[in-house]
Amino acid sequence: MSRRRHRPATLLAGLLVLVLSTVLLPPGSGAGTATAGPSRTRAVPLTDLTVVSERVAFGLQRPIAITGLPDGRMLIAEKNGTVRSYHPDTGLAADPVLDLSARIDPSDNERGLLGITPAPNFARTGMLYVAYTSLPSGALTLARVPLGAPNRLQVLLTQEHAEFGNHNGGQVAFGRDGYLYWSTGDGGNANDPFKSGQNLGTLLGKIVRIDVNRSCAGKPYCVPSDNPFVRTPGARPEIWVYGLRNPWKFSIDPVDNSLWIGDVGQGLIEEINHIRPSQRGANLGWSCKEGTPVFDQTQCRPGVRLTDPIAEYDHYLTENCSIIGGLVYRGSVTPEARGTYIASDYCSTRAFALRQRSTGGYDSAEIGTFPTQPTAFGADVNGELYVLSDLPGWLSKVRFEKVQPTPTATAAIR
Repeated sequence: MSRRRHRPATLLAGLLVLVLSTVLLPPGSGAGTATAGPSRTRAVPLTDLTVVSERVAFGLQRPIAITGLPDGRMLIAEKNGTVRSYHPDTGLAADPVLDLSARIDPSDNERGLLGITPAPNFARTGMLYVAYTSLPSGALTLARVPLGAPNRLQVLLTQEHAEFGNHNGGQVAFGRDGYLYWSTGDGGNANDPFKSGQNLGTLLGKIVRIDVNRSCAGKPYCVPSDNPFVRTPGARPEIWVYGLRNPWKFSIDPVDNSLWIGDVGQGLIEEINHIRPSQRGANLGWSCKEGTPVFDQTQCRPGVRLTDPIAEYDHYLTENCSIIGGLVYRGSVTPEARGTYIASDYCSTRAFALRQRSTGGYDSAEIGTFPTQPTAFGADVNGELYVLSDLPGWLSKVRFEKVQPTPTATAAIR
């Protein structure tokens, strides 16, 4: 969603001559590379797939996040703090099922209600976890609230973010490990003004991981003992990975508990990162690097290992503007597409597909387009995909179709 980018001309002149290629990482666990569930249908090449979107609801007010519930409903967070309910049988409910607008600062283009996810035991408790920028100062806030009971909201964790309105992150998701993950931006403006990305003493520019089922040391959560910086002096123990600019959208693949992160770039590169549990504590580079190119040499420290993105694409002088991280398809309607990660760009709406190879590395392709201004992807209880469109206020269902491969089909992301 971030579309504020500035790049000194002196840096651009040198960087535009770079030839970037897909970063091939060592193979991880094979669980995420093929199919899930009982079907043994083989995945087809990405170039044999295309995405088709069908608009199923409209009238939303700047929809910004979407999540599925066990009863088949989809909950849609709107920027101003309201949550709407959609069911494929009954459509979009007229009234919000939750209204948090009295607590939320929706000023600026990137503040507001930013993330929503149900508790693993939602069917029994009705508990939701939400991320938002809070009144009066725009602090990044992680909280839980029972559906339909805004007066019972409990704040879990906050991070001050008063100076600038952009780069708030805000995605929330539960992992297969039962822990809650939350993304935060680097503090806003441009050029990492607080040098947050490489600073383990702040939650800015991070993805955090906490245990919300217990309380510890007077806090309404505990830090898992296997978090990577629990014993690092001066580090926030909640941090899971760091070196991020604005990880506005990430997702967790339920098959292997790996994170797929769309990190919004400064002005040259948009990037996708794939982090497995074994890579806890990974440093994703910002603001030493933007994608794979060096951005600020003063933030590059000797002996510090950086984890490069698995894919990146050009931002500068293109119709692209902001990566919209998606999720890995685990549905059943198109088993040939299982294990395929789907993402897009807010401006170009291109449908980017990635799939991990069992031998290492990733295949990538551009497989169509999504509706205008995509802001978030979500999956229903059956693993089928939906996408939101910002200012039009649309909800669209996404499906895959097989197509005849063409000799000219090329990968769009590198």
